[in-house]
Amino acid sequence: MQDPWVGYTARPLQCAEDADQMFQGLQTLANARGVTLRPPPPHPTSCCGRGCNGCVWEGFLAAAAFWREDALAALASAPH
Repeated sequence: MQDPWVGYTARPLQCAEDADQMFQGLQTLANARGVTLRPPPPHPTSCCGRGCNGCVWEGFLAAAAFWREDALAALASAPH
């Protein structure tokens, strides 16, 4: 049987809502298994809204993807 968190690896993170849903889902799974995850990255507060190259939201989504990798590794190493 496939582990429930595997679906979170296939979902692309394209916006803050995607990341927030992923954070919540993986934190729920971690809590159910007694696994402590580090806090997810905070939303940026300094976006100017002009669609800059290298926007702070791009950095946030990259940090969210790294958080996901870290959370999935912690869940994979936890006893089922």
